[in-house]
Amino acid sequence: MAADVKQSPAVFDPAAFDTFRFLDRALDANGRVTLRYALDGASSSDDDASSEGELAFVETFELPLGDPARELGEGERRRVDGLLALLHWVAGVSYFKTALPQSIACETGAPPPATAALLEALYSEGLGELAYSNDLHGLPRPTFAGAASPARPATAAGTIAQPAAAPRRVLVPVGGGKDSIVALEIVRRSGCELALFSLGDAAPIARTVAAAGLPRLLARRTLDPRLPALNEAGAINGHVPVTAIVACAALLTAALNGFDAVAMANERSASAGNVHWDGVEVNHQFSKGLRAERLLSAALAELAPGLRCFSVLRPASELAVARAFARMERYHGAFTSCNALFRSDPALRASSWCCDCPKCRFVFLALAPFSEPAHLREVFGRDLLDDEGQFEGFALLTATGGHKPFECVGEEQESLAAMRLLADDERWSAHRVVRRLAAEVLPRFPLRGRSDAGQGSPERVLALDDEHDVPHALLGEVRALLGA
Repeated sequence: MAADVKQSPAVFDPAAFDTFRFLDRALDANGRVTLRYALDGASSSDDDASSEGELAFVETFELPLGDPARELGEGERRRVDGLLALLHWVAGVSYFKTALPQSIACETGAPPPATAALLEALYSEGLGELAYSNDLHGLPRPTFAGAASPARPATAAGTIAQPAAAPRRVLVPVGGGKDSIVALEIVRRSGCELALFSLGDAAPIARTVAAAGLPRLLARRTLDPRLPALNEAGAINGHVPVTAIVACAALLTAALNGFDAVAMANERSASAGNVHWDGVEVNHQFSKGLRAERLLSAALAELAPGLRCFSVLRPASELAVARAFARMERYHGAFTSCNALFRSDPALRASSWCCDCPKCRFVFLALAPFSEPAHLREVFGRDLLDDEGQFEGFALLTATGGHKPFECVGEEQESLAAMRLLADDERWSAHRVVRRLAAEVLPRFPLRGRSDAGQGSPERVLALDDEHDVPHALLGEVRALLGA
């Protein structure tokens, strides 16, 4: 380990670091989590001295404990040590990605096999977009000692074997968008006791919580303040698997507050990638996909066997979720799915829908077949499908002229299905963008029959899928809300 510590290098050279270290972690009596990491400099080829010092990072979370006067005893903290370790390992990806060193050192002990398998996926495929966007020579492939096949049993279909008991108390993370709203309503209608969870309190989240009228556990995350300066100085920067970090924070919060399940809002479309590169499918939403969900379930079986995490939207496409959400009008003035509101730099954040990004276009497109034009104009502030300048952006949602945008948008087939519905809908067919999509995009994807899912059949896209790990106790409400 290098002796000197360089906190703020004026020039950051990723190649100067060869090891990423997980130093230590702590959970105090008030729910404050402290996670420590470091990058170690590579040894010089001329002597044994280090060419760079140790660059240390500290990240914190403030986790809610329900009662503000409550303090965690030592036994309670020991009980959740596995989940604290999981959060430490998963959140470290935000600092590892600055240099992508070859070596990993877990100074508090190596993760068990299934957990190591999850981490190796998040630190490689979970950084696929970052590697692609930075034109790197391939995915990072760090090794976490102990990686092996997941320990939890699987069926022949590849699903994770589920606990027999139905979930009793469910925590639902909300981000202010339509998906988490549909998820919380499924859980509410199932009769399970539930509360909401959020990491931060952005305006759409606060409005959603108010509209839902449910209790909420609010956590806060503080990244190491040196990250922006390092990015400016030359650190590798880009998308990280943030949904996995949110899930792990929610799981630890759930365990501290007596919940036995966390219900995520990740639909089946999240498993579909954006582009094939370096022999892999690069997926902006990797940590939302089914494979990541099952790797996390296997890790929980090792670290916290009484707790589970699943997505209640997994059987459905984004288009089916949008159809369900279109009926939930009390939330329409509260939600915002535009990610411009959540940019890390406050100066770059939008105040509402930016109306000029792939996410705004996709959400508008997905809601339109199930909405009146005047209503969507009221929600978004503009009619994106009647703005000629939006045509290329909408066409790109079908990968026409490129690949699917690196954003949380649905599969190309869903966009095609929505366009087919709009072209046949007298409320929308005369809109300028819809007319061009019908004339210039849809003919490239001829529909050979109602079952032709590969060309965007609305019937097939809206149908529910059987590849999921939704608990049986919730399936009835999933089918009732998403199936029609």
